[in-house]
Amino acid sequence: MNCDPTNSAVIDEAGFTEDAFLGGRLRLRQPRGGHRAGHDAVLLAAATAARPGDRVVDFGAGVGAAGLALARRVAGVDLKLVEIDPQLARLARDNAAANGIKAEIVTLDVTSSANAFAAAGLVPDSADVVLMNPPFHDAGRHRASPEAAKALAHVAGPATLESWILAARRVLKSGSALTLIWRADGLADVLAALAHGFGSVQILPVHGEAAKPAIRVLVRTVKGGRAPSRLYRSLVLNNESTLPKMQLDDVMAGMALLPLAAP
Repeated sequence: MNCDPTNSAVIDEAGFTEDAFLGGRLRLRQPRGGHRAGHDAVLLAAATAARPGDRVVDFGAGVGAAGLALARRVAGVDLKLVEIDPQLARLARDNAAANGIKAEIVTLDVTSSANAFAAAGLVPDSADVVLMNPPFHDAGRHRASPEAAKALAHVAGPATLESWILAARRVLKSGSALTLIWRADGLADVLAALAHGFGSVQILPVHGEAAKPAIRVLVRTVKGGRAPSRLYRSLVLNNESTLPKMQLDDVMAGMALLPLAAP
């Protein structure tokens, strides 16, 4: 789900597009080809709870879509965008500045060591919120894109998910939350990875169409949490039967939250 949520784009001569998100309240420049931000990033932001003053870390930020969408909704967060691709990191920095959003951009592999994180200012037990959209296509089942940047953003290795969740657990304060989006058929892998140090799991399935299986899951979990797990009613993107279209439109416009982000 990496299409433009608003179908509004301006293509420049350098091969980049400027796309409107959140009903035009956030405009992002991104490569015309390769990995592109879209519905996943907007849904991730809408599923993430934050308060002014929170230190928010976006892993795998790309051009900054999810983190900047969250910062547009919640003014005054201390935002760090973590991205491995230097070109996307530069675009994230430019997008933050163009939208008047204060953010620190860190070019870093999320699977790096604790020492590398600390050198980048991401010391243990320092974040109030982590959100992430890791590469989630199984390398054994999906042919990698010939475009290196797209393959890096989309294809997961055997230890990708566990490594990203380990990094989130390290930087989060006790009692703070991680929100992530993953492919729905990998939910068991998510729950297994979260079994070490996380609890209070909340799950929101996302369907492209009501009659078809879920394609994504949004998951919120708390470091050290002990509350019972909670499964929410599904979100269907192309059908009005489970979520009124007006409410879904409000979510995509950044005007409404998904249940995972409720206080």
